Amino acid sequence: MEYYQLIEDQKTFFEEGHTRSTSFRKEQLGTLKKLLKENTDDISEALYKDLRKPEMEAISAEVMTVKDEIDHHLKKIYGWAKPKSASANFLSLPSKNEVRREPYGVTLIIGAWNYPLHLVLMPLIGAISGGNCAVVKPSELAPATSSLLRRLINNTFDRRYISVVEGGVEVNQELLEQRFDKIFFTGSTRVGKIVMKKAAEQLIPVTLELGGKSPAVVHKDADVKTAARRITWGKFMNAGQTCIAPDFAYVHEDVRDQFLMEVKKSIRKFYGRKPHKSKDLARIVNDKHVERLSGLMEGLNILHGGISF
Repeated sequence: MEYYQLIEDQKTFFEEGHTRSTSFRKEQLGTLKKLLKENTDDISEALYKDLRKPEMEAISAEVMTVKDEIDHHLKKIYGWAKPKSASANFLSLPSKNEVRREPYGVTLIIGAWNYPLHLVLMPLIGAISGGNCAVVKPSELAPATSSLLRRLINNTFDRRYISVVEGGVEVNQELLEQRFDKIFFTGSTRVGKIVMKKAAEQLIPVTLELGGKSPAVVHKDADVKTAARRITWGKFMNAGQTCIAPDFAYVHEDVRDQFLMEVKKSIRKFYGRKPHKSKDLARIVNDKHVERLSGLMEGLNILHGGISF
């Protein structure tokens, strides 16, 4: 695909002023919300195909969060877009000063596979609300959701305004060679460095939404049962494939054994004695990541407690 021409078409659309009015932005946000509402079943089905994501998780963590974000922007957009008065100083007197928030122009949004809908539509909402055009690149590791997004968005919006493109690493590489006005990337630190380097070569501003560490602390005065239940829920939601999932726990030695037992009880309550057969547990996205996780666990005494599930 000729990405250069797509971006040039979007730059022309932007420069013609189509995206600047707040009424236009609100209308497009409303269109996106309607698209979600009318296609929730298809979205749930695609997320199930890609991650075997339970319907409850698909609706609550992917669809509803996006709808809530749209509602927030619809409520705040006029205030955000309105110029703000700024005080004058001696050098600028007798001028009247104000701060105006201007759109970037044409943005690139690269999403991740673990929340393949949420992690492209949330930054897209910001792009729309800010008066920008957007090229959206979903993750190829979630092909059903990526294909659905391309069909829904490209059939709903003018390609000169918002366009979804699909493909693997080679598509990302080609897109990063283009002259965007802003890049929003969600993914790993390793790939984030590549994105930042390519953007820096053209002085393109970048937002990187990367992973991190999310420890949980359980002291001896905690409600251990409640703590274990909540930590288990946070860790096992989406099969642990969440950037802010608790990835390790610091537990006071006085309540260590109780905590481990309560985690075991919580897992059985949530997913039964055979979690691999549970309809409420999502699955690891592909074989490569299964092997990676298995490698991390080899030779380890998991949780230093030897829990048998």
